[in-house]
Amino acid sequence: MARAAPLIPLGYGKFVRADRIYALVPLEGPNRGDGRRTLVHVEGIEEPLIASRSESAIARDLAVALGQSPPRGRHDGGIEGQEPLF
Repeated sequence: MARAAPLIPLGYGKFVRADRIYALVPLEGPNRGDGRRTLVHVEGIEEPLIASRSESAIARDLAVALGQSPPRGRHDGGIEGQEPLF
């Protein structure tokens, strides 16, 4: 029997299955504040979720949950096997 992917905490009491996250976008400037730190795009949900955790913290948890080595920093190549967007 296959096990469901682990849940990743986003903050604000929100959790998402690790295998459903497909993009993390850090918020900057006036969009950031009141605990808003990252937009999390999730398969099956039209609008991105707002997370109170940083992009790097979520990416580390995501890599560990998917059995990959966690990224070392914001510009260290990201998640293994994923092409950098910027």
